[in-house]
Amino acid sequence: MSSFEIPTPDLSKLIAAWEIWERGDETPGKTMSKLKTAGLPAVLQQLADSGWVPGGATVG
Repeated sequence: MSSFEIPTPDLSKLIAAWEIWERGDETPGKTMSKLKTAGLPAVLQQLADSGWVPGGATVG
């Protein structure tokens, strides 16, 4: 049985997928698929692990 190695997140692919969706050129399901395969879950987890909060947000 071969193992599948998850590719490194690709920010350019994430941004491109988001921009295509914003223009209305793709369905939400297809966009979510592209965001997932481009590494969005790993990016979000790394942000959360680092304690990042959106600009202007306060913690606590």
